[in-house]
Amino acid sequence: MTTTNRTSHPIALRDATVTDPFWASRQELVRTQVIPYQWNALNDNVPGAAPSYCMHNFKAAAAQNAEHHKEGKAFVPPKYTFRGFEALPDDPAHPDPDKFYGFVFQDTDFSKWIEAVGYSLTHHPDADLEATADTAIDIVCAAQLDNGYLDTYYILNGMDRHFTNLKDHHELYCFGHLTEGAIAYYQATGKRKLLDAACRFADYIDSRFGTADGKLHGYPGHEIAEMALVKLAETTGEQRYADLAEYFVRQRGQQPLYFELEDRRRAREDGRNYAPREQNYAYYQADKPITEQTEALGHAVRAAYFYAGAADVARLTGDPDLLASCERLWRNIVDRKIYITGGIGATHMGEAFSFDYDLPNDTAYSESCAAIALAFFARRMLEIQPKSEYADVMESALYNTTLAGMALDGKSFFYVNPLEVVPEACHRDERKAHVKPVRQKWFGCACCPPNIARIVESVQEYAYTVAEDGGTLFTHLYMGGVAKAELNGTAVELDVTANLPWQGDGKAVVRLGGDAAGTSAQAPARFTLAFRLPGWVGDESAAAAAITATGESESGADSSRVTREIRDGYLYLTGEWRDGDTVTFDFPMPVRMLAANPLVREDAGKVAFVRGPITFCAEEKDNGANLHLLHADVEALLADPSAAKVEEFDFHAGAKGIDDKGQGEVEDVTRRMVKLEVPAWREPLPAAVAAAGEGAAEVPAFAPLYAVYAPVKREPATATLIPYFAWANRGENEMTVWLRG
Repeated sequence: MTTTNRTSHPIALRDATVTDPFWASRQELVRTQVIPYQWNALNDNVPGAAPSYCMHNFKAAAAQNAEHHKEGKAFVPPKYTFRGFEALPDDPAHPDPDKFYGFVFQDTDFSKWIEAVGYSLTHHPDADLEATADTAIDIVCAAQLDNGYLDTYYILNGMDRHFTNLKDHHELYCFGHLTEGAIAYYQATGKRKLLDAACRFADYIDSRFGTADGKLHGYPGHEIAEMALVKLAETTGEQRYADLAEYFVRQRGQQPLYFELEDRRRAREDGRNYAPREQNYAYYQADKPITEQTEALGHAVRAAYFYAGAADVARLTGDPDLLASCERLWRNIVDRKIYITGGIGATHMGEAFSFDYDLPNDTAYSESCAAIALAFFARRMLEIQPKSEYADVMESALYNTTLAGMALDGKSFFYVNPLEVVPEACHRDERKAHVKPVRQKWFGCACCPPNIARIVESVQEYAYTVAEDGGTLFTHLYMGGVAKAELNGTAVELDVTANLPWQGDGKAVVRLGGDAAGTSAQAPARFTLAFRLPGWVGDESAAAAAITATGESESGADSSRVTREIRDGYLYLTGEWRDGDTVTFDFPMPVRMLAANPLVREDAGKVAFVRGPITFCAEEKDNGANLHLLHADVEALLADPSAAKVEEFDFHAGAKGIDDKGQGEVEDVTRRMVKLEVPAWREPLPAAVAAAGEGAAEVPAFAPLYAVYAPVKREPATATLIPYFAWANRGENEMTVWLRG
């Protein structure tokens, strides 16, 4: 693999802080509540929550490994026994200490947790947390085999068939998450133990996979190793890790299809008939090479992880065909397959993308991990070429579906993020059984909670990148804090105040430090600051006009220290910067009433409301039941857009559990937010129902069930809309993003 100059790369996490009330409070929540809570979950110590068995498995594997070292050649390893994609103890109260439990990818619960821990320790050193993490790392590393292999499912169930079911058994997926967690912890603490373990595992994989004779010509079933290997190469300087990432990206989908060969071999060994018609390799993004793929298909998380990894490789290699493939798949997602909340993956069948424009609201899957994966993909496309659209999509995924996945108290989570909920349907309609009206304490398949924790704790890495030539600092997301970078040899700090997502105003103060030559901190320096022009402003020129720099106004137009240029939705301010220069922004933040493409059948005749990066929704708590009878008064809003009122308020979260396990419980929390008050009208209930009155002992039946059509009477109303991420924090109730017009 050859490398070329990249457009930009994220600034180091240690060089960026977040101080604004919005993101800082959520990082503090993850640090103080989520990380300790999830450590208890990993150790099966959360009452009412599904057990993880994660640390149980590592301890069992470590004990087996210790026995192997003690007995030497006399040790008899277990023969492979398939115990299902998820293995559970016969007696949940007394699991066998020597057996593997959970899903085949259960190791990743730890890996994502340690990644979040690393990000937290970067800015908040905590001796107790670090000691806990070190103890956990000792257990994990003790489970690693001498050859570098580290996956407890096969270590405990039998190594004689490891790497024989790449399609389904997630060994390379577990490696990917372990590696990303190891890097985060190393960068935070300087401790290499877990990083060295990840390198040994990578070395073992590299020795087994590739195009050479005698090597496996396979690739991950569930992608993420591609991203992880690129990150490992950039962390260690070891080129062959990047080469291995490139191999995985390019080999996927090549003929003969490796997964098909694998399936045939395994069927033969198990004495089964191979049934090719039952196989759907597009589900794994493995039916054809990526350069031939034109549509985002299959499992949404796998797909977006793969596309992010492919973008990483495209960035490193400069391969125009690979970049074109990434752009083509991006366009398919953004133009045809993304929810207005930034969620992806429309169907619960395989947690997958559906066909173009199929975006159901009440059965939406929109997995929390999928929104996070989309943010990964968007950021990597930004690194290749800064285009505001990438940042717009990334921002939407972060502020809406990602944040919706965690309750405001940080102690319960959504796996699925619907856009319309009727609790009774969730409880009684098995077609909607995957949709939960309240968040859950934990999941047996706990991919989402630690995924949310790790991206929230590292969100500043999505806000800023630095050009590879060292001359430009890009601001992609507007959040208060400090970003540090070296630009053209000068240490630069950008001290940012911002009121997003509730207001579009803020200021960035430039602070200059000394350069490599020892130049005074007060000496002017020449570089570029590039600021994203958010798509939600509506007009690029209006967004650009909302940004002003002191270096532009001190002199006439012909002699300004700082000049401006707009490219691809970014305003480039280039010139001579002085210590204390300011860049002020005050973006218009109109309430936008949006309609979906007419080919999205489920949203025909409906509207949704978005302001800034936030998508809003209506809850029964504010608007009463039967939200399907609530209409936005589109005529009034079109005649006077200012009729949609924006109000700051204190959102009071808190709810009792809906069952004996405490599902849906939210502790009392208050957050400052913005709500919308929108002109609306209601369809009245049938006269017999209305006549019964509230509190009637018996409400007459809705009779007749069918009647001759008559125009609907309009009862004037006001719809109260809250941020989508805040729904279900006040107990079980109806919710909808889309209102009938």
